[in-house]
Amino acid sequence: MGVRTVPIGTRSNTLTEGLSQPNDVPNSPSTHSAGLKTSTPRSSASSNQVVTPIQASPEVPLQPGLYKQLDSATKIRILTELRQTEVEGCTKCILCERRTQTVFGEGDPDAKLMFIGEGPGETEDKTGRPFVGRAGELLDKMIVAMGYKREDVYIANVVKCRPPGNRAPTPVEVEACWGYLKRQLMTIQPRAIVTLGGPAAKLILSTDRNISSIRGQWDTFRGLSPEGPYIPVMPTFHPAYVLRNYNEETRRKVWSDLKRVKSFLDSDAATPS
Repeated sequence: MGVRTVPIGTRSNTLTEGLSQPNDVPNSPSTHSAGLKTSTPRSSASSNQVVTPIQASPEVPLQPGLYKQLDSATKIRILTELRQTEVEGCTKCILCERRTQTVFGEGDPDAKLMFIGEGPGETEDKTGRPFVGRAGELLDKMIVAMGYKREDVYIANVVKCRPPGNRAPTPVEVEACWGYLKRQLMTIQPRAIVTLGGPAAKLILSTDRNISSIRGQWDTFRGLSPEGPYIPVMPTFHPAYVLRNYNEETRRKVWSDLKRVKSFLDSDAATPS
């Protein structure tokens, strides 16, 4: 499906210019989000534990358009309560047993763009912030290349605790955290979502297709309610994958995906074309 693209000022036309070498990634993030840092005591859970779906907050009703009526202060309060009263003490799956901290997510509660990855890594587990390791530093550059700052967007993961060895989260672990992510989406209601990597794309789009076959193609998240609102989704490669496959072809593909998102967000269109 085609999409109208627009130039992004005088910025690089490809990630190959802005990120010419793997060591081009800085030693520390150049921007910091105003998100909320989490700290969680260790606890235990059985791998056979039945996961109870989390119900939607009555303050964030599942009707089209009503989320937009929430002001920033209300969104911050809802997200803070979700983090403090449910996520920080969560023991719904075995990931809680080895975590240092939960990683709730951070950014602008009014963000029109939301990035969703699969799960925290070692650095994120230590800091309680999403995407702050080497992959996060590359994501920061991707965001800046689009013309935004890290604090302009919202960044979260499918699961809120680090899977051992940075493996992909299991279906049970994803299901345990799905209610949290759904309520983040219900509260923030971004205009577009960029999924980073296969696990995030598979959850948001309810698909089993490989990330290589769906990246760069607009799809739609319909998981809030049957009546909507529906959120356009652009799947792309995870920054960690880009670092492992740091070549011109991979970077061009990711930059092409991000340009399509930027073009849509810069337009007045209701849906991408």
